Amino acid sequence: MTRLSLSAVALAGLVLISSAALADEDKTVTVYKTPWCGCCQVWTDAVEKAGYHVVVKDMEDLTAIKKQAGVPAEMEGCHTAVIGDDRKYVLEGHVPLEAINKMMSERPDIRGIAVPGMPQGSLGMGNHPSAKYTVYSLNTKPSEPPQPYMTAGE
Repeated sequence: MTRLSLSAVALAGLVLISSAALADEDKTVTVYKTPWCGCCQVWTDAVEKAGYHVVVKDMEDLTAIKKQAGVPAEMEGCHTAVIGDDRKYVLEGHVPLEAINKMMSERPDIRGIAVPGMPQGSLGMGNHPSAKYTVYSLNTKPSEPPQPYMTAGE
């Protein structure tokens, strides 16, 4: 094998390793929650069980995190998470796995998705497949109102 071919093989290996590393980073979910919230822990455990790498950051007050993430007051849930590598998305509240997977596969031009409040039957709040609630998209421009992204339970 010539030096050029060895270099090409080595470069191809690095590209594969880099792609795998990016895919792993892309599946990292950093969850900001209060230490005493049981439903947040249930949601976090379900996300981890679904194959995501979860990093938990317990905090007494999430106000600054929600503000930094650009979560409108009417979209707030009990925890805030961030997912992605070079493109970060916000996950606010009890977002279902289907919505996370959809967003990560489609890569829409939004800031993230939110489930306001704590809907009964949502992931972390009983996780009933027939529970019907709206998942909203958070626009990249904070001045634009959230829009329905999908309906869970359909």
